[in-house]
Amino acid sequence: MFVGIDVAKDRLDVHVRPAGESFVVARDGEGIEELAKRLNAVTPTLVVLEATGGFETVVAAGLAAAGLPVAVVNPRQIRDFARATARLAKTDTLDATVIAHFAEAVNPPVRLLADPQQRLLGELMARRRQLIEMIVAEGNRRRLLTARRTLKTVDRVLATLKAQLEEIDHDIDIAVRGTPAWREAEDLLISVPGIGHKIARTLLAEMPELGRLDRRQIAALTGVAPFNRDSGTLRGRRAIAGGRIVVRSALYMSVLVSIRRKLPLAQTYHRLRASGKPAKVAIVACMRKLVTILNAILRDKKPWATA
Repeated sequence: MFVGIDVAKDRLDVHVRPAGESFVVARDGEGIEELAKRLNAVTPTLVVLEATGGFETVVAAGLAAAGLPVAVVNPRQIRDFARATARLAKTDTLDATVIAHFAEAVNPPVRLLADPQQRLLGELMARRRQLIEMIVAEGNRRRLLTARRTLKTVDRVLATLKAQLEEIDHDIDIAVRGTPAWREAEDLLISVPGIGHKIARTLLAEMPELGRLDRRQIAALTGVAPFNRDSGTLRGRRAIAGGRIVVRSALYMSVLVSIRRKLPLAQTYHRLRASGKPAKVAIVACMRKLVTILNAILRDKKPWATA
């Protein structure tokens, strides 16, 4: 049995395949409890939900707590699968049917959900990024203003945002340094040249799999693994795709710092450039090497050591 669940704000459309059963429950505590009981009765091989901006989190957590195998997948995968199977019509019921079909045909891996501490750190880091974006936006607006009165209003907003940023940084520091496992992992990560506390904490929040996968899996999960584009005698240009953009952005900044400060990773960059590789290709290669190093350091629990 494979189950597809279309998650909306107030309801859950469920389809069980191959039984063909469809039903709807409310997206609240009672509805999720009822859903867990009904699914446990049929012992599904896999339950698949789309990532829908956070609405799926409570549902996935409730089903996983009931012992059900749950996978949360990227909505783009479901849309591409629907097009490939000529399912162009779209309703909540049809979406649940397509998700169940996807679960049976693709059988995506079950992934452990983040625990409350992991979700808290993720939310704190996300809020920190939002505050920085707002501070930059207000700073840009300020440069275009000349009237003293309007400048004062922007300055008040900037002061509030900066105060909130300091508070968030304090909360993040308490969360990381107050958790022995995270404190150890952060100390290992910042031992690598080019990795500071902010990037290390981004990796802890956004990539809990670091140190638990092999180098190919971690590169693909990050989005720095090049994919082949070959057909017949044609050999297309390799390109990266997918992955976690927040992690990729953090690695990108780390590589730039390494290049500008002539840290060890800069040697790889300049060697690739000297061999004729474009700058972007060389940077992505350095990002892939960096995440491989970080993965090995957390896996082996050994800090960076200069060769």
